Amino acid sequence: MTEKAAQDDIAALAKGGRTNFLGFLLRLAARLPFLFIAGRLYGADALGRFAYALVIVELLGQLCALGQKRGLAQWLSHDDERPPANIIADGLFLAGLFSLTAALVLYAFPLPMFPSGEYTAIDRLLPFGLIFLALTEVALAAQAYRFDVGTTVRARAIVEPWTISIMAGVMFLLVPESGLSIAYLLSVIAAAVTAFIPLLRTYGLPQKWSPQPVLMWQLVRQSLPLATADAIEWGTRRIDIAILGLFASPATVGIYYIAQQVASLPQKLKTSFEPILGPVITRNLKEKNYAAIAKQVSQVGFWITAAQAGIALALGIPGEGVMGLVGPGFVAGTGAMALLLAAEVVAATAVVSEAALVYVARIRNLWISLLTIGFQALVSVGFIVLAKDLGLGELYWAAAVAAALMVALAASSLAKAWLLSRILAQRINNWRWALIWAAIPAGLVGWIATRLPEWAELLFGIPAILLAYGWVIWRKGFGPEDRVLFRRKIDHQPG
Repeated sequence: MTEKAAQDDIAALAKGGRTNFLGFLLRLAARLPFLFIAGRLYGADALGRFAYALVIVELLGQLCALGQKRGLAQWLSHDDERPPANIIADGLFLAGLFSLTAALVLYAFPLPMFPSGEYTAIDRLLPFGLIFLALTEVALAAQAYRFDVGTTVRARAIVEPWTISIMAGVMFLLVPESGLSIAYLLSVIAAAVTAFIPLLRTYGLPQKWSPQPVLMWQLVRQSLPLATADAIEWGTRRIDIAILGLFASPATVGIYYIAQQVASLPQKLKTSFEPILGPVITRNLKEKNYAAIAKQVSQVGFWITAAQAGIALALGIPGEGVMGLVGPGFVAGTGAMALLLAAEVVAATAVVSEAALVYVARIRNLWISLLTIGFQALVSVGFIVLAKDLGLGELYWAAAVAAALMVALAASSLAKAWLLSRILAQRINNWRWALIWAAIPAGLVGWIATRLPEWAELLFGIPAILLAYGWVIWRKGFGPEDRVLFRRKIDHQPG
């Protein structure tokens, strides 16, 4: 690979990073009103039931997308014979067929979504949201293959969260017993429309396309390990709710759901890098340039870890104030939120390593993912049983499943980074000591902020923590290649 090509890759990744960070800020601005409306108007009980139903719906949505968030890049890069629009049509057809089947089954048998049996006729329509979830994943993956992250930001960080926020408030006035379900369905439909308009502009309509059963079956077989790995990775962020729901009341699940929603905001920083890493990695694999892959994985891993650590400090230190925005009853979930934020930081290495492993060791990667979620389930139950034996209340059980998630994701990061380094014969490391040096002044500023009135703590404390952290990480942690993340253009050296 020439020096110019290598810099083009870094420039593409950096552009994706800038757009993703903007997307995080937009998602944060849109998600907070939803949490406020849902917590204040609907309450913890209704939120708990809604959250449990979404675990089932969104898990099936991930499976029905057949891993195309990353797999579609491989399909497009290896098939030079057919128009790209036809390849995307294959993906959309498969995702639509699987998701429609799953939606009809779940509609007919709603008990997995609502184990208490408490739901309305509108709530029962929730499974049909997974059709739009799966189709949107394919459309966004196709756009990301052309390095268009802006569509993902518009769909996932603007349209979807603002729709659910606004409609949750409107529907509380019109249909309060089913307001959250209606708002969710409208949000995934709006996100799908936002994704498909640029998809048609970019690729156009398929040319003389028709379903080919033999080819479709080959694509399904090829996609199953990736789809399972995606579902498992997603499942590690939801099995905690499922397990907690087996032991605790809906109100505790509702409080934990709010903590999870706050903590999952920075998660989008790393998951939205995956479609950008995919095309870069697949091209370097074709050229057998393993050193470039290791460098890109490590560099993007550091960017994500640095950003998530800063966000975790900014949201975690004034955590009681953040949770208090949703309602006084949700402040008790602050400990769980802090552990969930820490879990997202340690997970960054696993995510960026997996972005390469799905192409070079998809079965071994799948086994690590399976062992991770199994380990998480065992540790979650063990921690809850321990908390019960110690006589601790349900809110400590919520913190227990959050701690189990953090332990499981740390183990997954170590295992996947080790495997990738063995395969590439290159070092994979996104750790830099500057992360510690930046956390110290940020922690001090945060401690001072917690002494302020709550409104000032949030209004001034969060930006001050981010500023203190960002200044140190910029001075001590970012080298020249890292700083391209903040430049719109990169100067090419002659190759």
